[in-house]
Amino acid sequence: MGGMTWTISPEPYDSPVAAALWRAYYTEVSDRWYLLHEGRRTDPDELEREIAARSGAELAPPTGRLLVGWYGGEPGGSAGVRLLAPGTAELTRVFVHPHLRGRGGAPLLVAAAEGAARALGAGRLLLDTRDDLVEARALYARLGYTETAPHNDDAYAERWFRKELAVSGP
Repeated sequence: MGGMTWTISPEPYDSPVAAALWRAYYTEVSDRWYLLHEGRRTDPDELEREIAARSGAELAPPTGRLLVGWYGGEPGGSAGVRLLAPGTAELTRVFVHPHLRGRGGAPLLVAAAEGAARALGAGRLLLDTRDDLVEARALYARLGYTETAPHNDDAYAERWFRKELAVSGP
């Protein structure tokens, strides 16, 4: 696989590529939670309900953006941003397929999402994650995000992070 690189591009939130990445992301984080807390995988009916209930419409322009990372022509990951308030955006749906992890995709996706947040007028990016998603927490810390007080009341959020985005010149 030498020589393959990541490319990042905007993707409509309701495209087949976006839907497949959302399904893979949600399946993984839901299964991890249920395996940790209840010793089982997500109930298939619940999984379908939750995937359908979260369309990702908040990631559509003009107040949001979904980005897809492509590796060797394959959709390998995603990251989304949405405005929460003027000047503040949320980073969400950061995901890289397990078989492509360790190849530099996540930092590129987060950097592209930071650029998209700036383009939406945000100077601050917030996110939430869970205690068990240690890889995500390590990534955010490595990329300059700092833990902060809760900014939402998501039932599954256990850690909150923020990053002030550098303003790019004219």
